[in-house]
Amino acid sequence: MSEQWIVGINAVSEALKYDARNLAEVLIEQRAKNPRLAEIATAAKAAGVAVRQAAPDALARAAGGARHQGVVAQVAMTRNLGEGDLDELLGRCEKPLLLILDGVQDPHNLGACLRSAEAAGVDAVIVPRDRAVGITPVVRKIASGAADRVPLIRVTNLARTMKTLQEAGVWIVGLAGEAEQSLYQVDLSGPIAIAMGGEGDGLRRLSREHCDYLAKIPMRGQVESLNVSVATGVAVFEALRQRGG
Repeated sequence: MSEQWIVGINAVSEALKYDARNLAEVLIEQRAKNPRLAEIATAAKAAGVAVRQAAPDALARAAGGARHQGVVAQVAMTRNLGEGDLDELLGRCEKPLLLILDGVQDPHNLGACLRSAEAAGVDAVIVPRDRAVGITPVVRKIASGAADRVPLIRVTNLARTMKTLQEAGVWIVGLAGEAEQSLYQVDLSGPIAIAMGGEGDGLRRLSREHCDYLAKIPMRGQVESLNVSVATGVAVFEALRQRGG
């Protein structure tokens, strides 16, 4: 198992609350005055997680450029998930709700997508191994604990995976601004995978061709498109609404 850092007050607090058994230690900035850091130290000790005072430069190195707010936590990562794990999920999930992210490269966007996915009850998020960001300290910070609670499945060939989903009875709805059909007209109550494109270009051509439907989020204002993480939130919560919320 590899090790990684969770960064920031909210992310570390969530990890201590939901996944303390996988934390190796918590580092807190020396001479920090923020009372929330003292609360984190108390919670860590109560959960049996080691707490260590650290210099600001040590925290900065562990955070990898993310704003650490005086605290980071080392977490033992579980193994990377792949195609075999998706097959297992499809075998045990009667009516899966999946999210496909086709080439999201900004860790802030991936973190926000994971957070919305977890909140809406998405069973797994599927991303390509190439030209897409994976789990990083920034992703963990933005996701506020969701990175440890919703499976992120990285696949070698996204188009092939989409075909596998369809063969398993999962309908794929791709979001595209030029689509004629509104997202709110699509039945999302059954086994569904919602496919979102990456920043800039949206869904790639091959991914579009493997969708059963293309749909758009109707908008009334002058803005032509939404950020991928905002659009993801709209889509997964529409699916949640249709499934009885």
